[in-house]
Amino acid sequence: MSLSSWLKNWLTAAALMLVFITLSSAGMLLYSWNNDNESSQKYVINQARLAVNPFLLYLEHNSEEIRNDHVQETLDKMTASSGMDLIYVELDGTVAFTTFKSMPSAPVNLKTSLHYDLYDAQQEDQFFKTAFPVIDDGSQNQVGNALFYLPKDMIYAKKSDHTPLAAFALTVFLALLLSVLLIMIRKKIKHHLISPIITLKHHSEAILKGNYEEKSQYARMDELGGLYAMFDQMRMEIMHLSTQRVDQEKAQKELITNISHEIKTPLTTVNAYIEAILEGVCPDTETMMEYVEVMRSNTDKMTRLVEDLLVHALQELGQISVDPTEQYSSNVLQDILKPIGHYVRTNGVTYMESHDIPNVLIPIDAVRIEQVITNLVSNALKHTSPGDTIRIGIELASAQLTFTIADTGRGIKPQDMPFLFERYFSGQGKSTGTAGSQKGTGLGLSICKTIIEAHGGSISFQSKEGQGTTFQFTLPLC
Repeated sequence: MSLSSWLKNWLTAAALMLVFITLSSAGMLLYSWNNDNESSQKYVINQARLAVNPFLLYLEHNSEEIRNDHVQETLDKMTASSGMDLIYVELDGTVAFTTFKSMPSAPVNLKTSLHYDLYDAQQEDQFFKTAFPVIDDGSQNQVGNALFYLPKDMIYAKKSDHTPLAAFALTVFLALLLSVLLIMIRKKIKHHLISPIITLKHHSEAILKGNYEEKSQYARMDELGGLYAMFDQMRMEIMHLSTQRVDQEKAQKELITNISHEIKTPLTTVNAYIEAILEGVCPDTETMMEYVEVMRSNTDKMTRLVEDLLVHALQELGQISVDPTEQYSSNVLQDILKPIGHYVRTNGVTYMESHDIPNVLIPIDAVRIEQVITNLVSNALKHTSPGDTIRIGIELASAQLTFTIADTGRGIKPQDMPFLFERYFSGQGKSTGTAGSQKGTGLGLSICKTIIEAHGGSISFQSKEGQGTTFQFTLPLC
């Protein structure tokens, strides 16, 4: 079930509950009114009896003297003070006393005028008419009947008929208020929750289709705003990874092209010199040795390239082998640096190296460190010209051995510096250095970084275009 359907169902259920509450309140109101009517009849009977009781007692005591002026004057005062009217009728229907002085005292028809049962009493205007028998105190016999005209406000309780209605009105008002609140909540949830989620879903579908440029924005700084921000960061990260993957695939294709060329060039050179030797072009031993030296140089170049490819493959698989062992630095580093000087000088570049190599105990994989230094020197040769200088320095500082490979070549372009240690990156400009006219495979510096970090050291560089480059890497001491 979707969130929208869930919200609709719950709001419908809430609306039905409100209708049920309203109808229940109306039913309770009707029941209260009916109950009040039944209770009011019993209340009226009691009130009527209480109101006329003093008159009945007086009439029972003075029934024989009812026509006496004093008695009738007393009855006039009592009825005047109580606000009710009284007609006293003897058993034969003769009116012995009445408060209606202006009306003729004609005999009363007892069958039609007497109402002892309060339910059958007649109501006239604002008076309630009822009759009570008058019993003589002495003989205990009925001597007459008293007809009372009681004001309704005397016997009916003064109660407000508006209380139940007000309660019902309040219930209806609260139900309407809750309905309005539910509608507002529905709109708010739809606008601030469901709609943004649907929009986020559309952004997700766009990313699935490869459209990473569509930004997801949310104006409010709340939980959903945070979610949108995180989602957009994720989009940018996916876009970066996608771009990186495309660039890597492109770089791998370029790598294959560069490798094909870099292997083909020295291989062609070696093949040409072999054919020349076989054809007897070399007149003497000295010329033969020059040919052999050229072939050896090109063979070394292909060997280094194949080694780079092997380390790169191991690096891709996460299986590059670095096995540092504790050795004294002096002898190991002298063996590594000895052939490098000859290699640099044969390219017409001045070579300078440190004569005093610190002799300290270090964890080192000699083969891998030789590969690092050779790669850095080869990289320097690509960016230097005959007459430039390459210097290798080794010094002890801060409980670590620091290696420096510096050249006075063309330096590195500023736009290339952030990507120098990235795999496949080989720079933006063409190389015209002494070690060849083509760009490299872009593997050397990446491999160097991996090897140095596997030793627990670090590698960095400083360069200024037109003034040369200095690479430094460190190895920790034991």
